[in-house]
Amino acid sequence: MSDDPVTARRLRQALPVFVALASFLLVVAVMAALYFGRDILVPVTLAILLSFVLVPAVRILRRVGMPRVPAVLLVVVIAFGALVGIGTLIANEAAQLAADLPRYQITMREKVTALRGATASQGTFSRIIDMVQDLGAELQPAPAGEAAAKPGTPEHPLTVEIKAAKAGVIETFGTFAGPILHPLATTGLILIFTIFILLQREDLRNRMIRLAGSGDLRKTTAAIDDAASRLSRFFLAQLALNIAFGIIIGVGLWLIGVPSPTLFGVLAAILRFVPYVGAAISALLPLVLAAAVDPGWSMVIATAALFLVVEPIAGHVIEPLLYGHSTGISPVAVILAATIWTFLWGPIGLVLATPLTVCLVVLGRHVERLWYLDVMLGDQPALSPPEIFYQRMLANDPAEAIDQGREFLRERALVTYYDEVALAGLLMAQEDRSRGTLDRDRQDQVGAAIRTVVTRLGEARVRRRVGKGTPRIGSTETAAAVAAAGPDRQVAAIVLSREDLDPAWRGKVPVLCVSSRGPFDEAATLMLSQILGRHGLASEVISLAALRAGERPEHSDFALICFSYLEPVSLSTIRFTVRQARAAVPGVRILVGFWRERDPATLDRLRRATSADILVTSLNDALAAVLDASRLPAAPPAPAPVQGPVLLREPAAAAPA
Repeated sequence: MSDDPVTARRLRQALPVFVALASFLLVVAVMAALYFGRDILVPVTLAILLSFVLVPAVRILRRVGMPRVPAVLLVVVIAFGALVGIGTLIANEAAQLAADLPRYQITMREKVTALRGATASQGTFSRIIDMVQDLGAELQPAPAGEAAAKPGTPEHPLTVEIKAAKAGVIETFGTFAGPILHPLATTGLILIFTIFILLQREDLRNRMIRLAGSGDLRKTTAAIDDAASRLSRFFLAQLALNIAFGIIIGVGLWLIGVPSPTLFGVLAAILRFVPYVGAAISALLPLVLAAAVDPGWSMVIATAALFLVVEPIAGHVIEPLLYGHSTGISPVAVILAATIWTFLWGPIGLVLATPLTVCLVVLGRHVERLWYLDVMLGDQPALSPPEIFYQRMLANDPAEAIDQGREFLRERALVTYYDEVALAGLLMAQEDRSRGTLDRDRQDQVGAAIRTVVTRLGEARVRRRVGKGTPRIGSTETAAAVAAAGPDRQVAAIVLSREDLDPAWRGKVPVLCVSSRGPFDEAATLMLSQILGRHGLASEVISLAALRAGERPEHSDFALICFSYLEPVSLSTIRFTVRQARAAVPGVRILVGFWRERDPATLDRLRRATSADILVTSLNDALAAVLDASRLPAAPPAPAPVQGPVLLREPAAAAPA
């Protein structure tokens, strides 16, 4: 780099531009390689995906004692034999359907005429039908009489035809054999690659581990094995489900009376690999054919009902039972991947889009160098729940945070949400303030937004979901927050009545919550006050600055004073504050909350230095400590009833030394 400071600064400023340009060129180069190398890459990709499906069968044969090579060959031969049989069946069914299509032309013409009569008052629709019929008439061959008209007239100009020389044997063979040899060559490549991938599976795994990074061999091996196992189970489960879907659709169409039900069943099974729209695409041809075959509309309605019933059951009931609620890909990534792979590889790319994207997401989650793939394509939130909360506060959008908080409260308690999400987001805001990245105006904005969220959630009355099972959560962000928070602590379910309280705690407002001087301490203190109120302990909130300015609380019969500290404060300041509180309210208990401190040694030193009765680092701990301190002492257990006479004995004499 240049020694000139001006040049060095300009180079540093231009570095992000160079990195972005290099990344763009790399993406363009990769897409070009995928496009121009599709004749080789498509068979390799199909072989890799097929190997994931066939690995369990090879393992079963290996466990029963069959050698590796015969096991691989047997499984591959059976799989490709089934594929060839299915391909032959599709070809025969398609040929038969093409031969029968002219018979359905009259029915379609009658239905078009009926639609025109039913919509005679709607000129636009009628003109569309006329346009379609005129286009069909133009595409039909001319009658023989018109073809025999006199040539050379303006209506029928003289046609000059230039005939090429007769092609040789090689050219003729290439013309007829080309369309056949290309699929055969692709099938042969898939067969060869599949066999060698299954034979060299362990060697390929070791090479993948080496590429992923062998610094932590145990962790990398476990990640790669887990990823391969998950992919294998996922593809096998999806294949089984799609085959069952195709069988049900085929049988249903056969019962309805739609021609070529086997063809449409196979197409439905294949197209269902395309998420969201695959089943809808597979339903188009059967619906059109049902309209052409049946003079009425009953067959069309029955066909539509078949797809409308079977697909939701398969997608929303059976799929979650087999391999979870989703493929791990975001909906936007699914549509984007389908578009890109279809552009690169054509129809086969549309079918392979989801499996390929699943592989990329799994690699991104298990290979550290490819983490960006999981961020771009995965369905997991890119930010942690506290980061999302803080980001919404920075954007001055408390409404979204309130909605997510209400969804969270359907599964967990308010104290859990405050501890795991809101308080953690407050700590992030405090850290930015300590670094000087938040100016005063932004601090006030964030503080006001957080107080709005806390106030609204404290007023919310959300019905908790009762029962076990998978949470029914509206967004992936909330689901991630619930999963990260874990289950509620037992203290979250305790609500004390007045009779449960110690007499010293039965005042109108037994707890005083005092916030420190930081801009975000008030929000943390409001959280603590709300939590105590929800569990049977009323509290009053006041700031430390107001107390020192001479303001007095509205109540005086406090049994506990809670000091809330979100930002670092000197020990001497805390010690002085605690002494002032004890002098103002003799006999009161003192709780100090250090919401950002987690080191046990530091906490023990703080406890000794501040002479506080209770020292906590989370709202759950504060709630548990306050509930324990406010309860009536447990009554001594009643003596057990005496059964029979009681013999009093002298204590045994001590044995001599």
